[in-house]
Amino acid sequence: MAEDLQIHTGTKAEQYQSLIPQVKGLLEGETDLIANMANVVAALKEQFGWLWVGFYVVKNEELVLAPFQGPVACTRIKKGRGVCGASWAQAQTLIVPDVEKFPGHIACSSLSRSEIVVPVIRQDEVVAVLDVDSVNPDEFDTTDQEYLEEIVALVNF
Repeated sequence: MAEDLQIHTGTKAEQYQSLIPQVKGLLEGETDLIANMANVVAALKEQFGWLWVGFYVVKNEELVLAPFQGPVACTRIKKGRGVCGASWAQAQTLIVPDVEKFPGHIACSSLSRSEIVVPVIRQDEVVAVLDVDSVNPDEFDTTDQEYLEEIVALVNF
């Protein structure tokens, strides 16, 4: 597939529905995990313009920063700490409408107002998380959850 992303407008669901085939095309035939994570975050950042989009991978009992787009980020996160660590510990997607109200929120950027974290689960274990931050409060909902879970399922971890 050409590396040009076609940006679509419309409802959030329509934007995801347009983006998913393009993500599949970017991943098709590519076996390098870092390249695939990088293209997934780039496609999401370009389509939606969120503040921060990136992966953290589980290494030695920590989440370690992986490909991302946005401001400089926290490098390592302990299990259970912040939204990413909580998503990892609970093995479930977490939607946080107001990060300032999330107990133990780790503020990598003071501009972040809302967040969604999607765990990447392979063989019943969380191997990574996809973290997305927005400058807007209450940015994320179950539509984002549904489609972001579908997108992380496409990446071969």
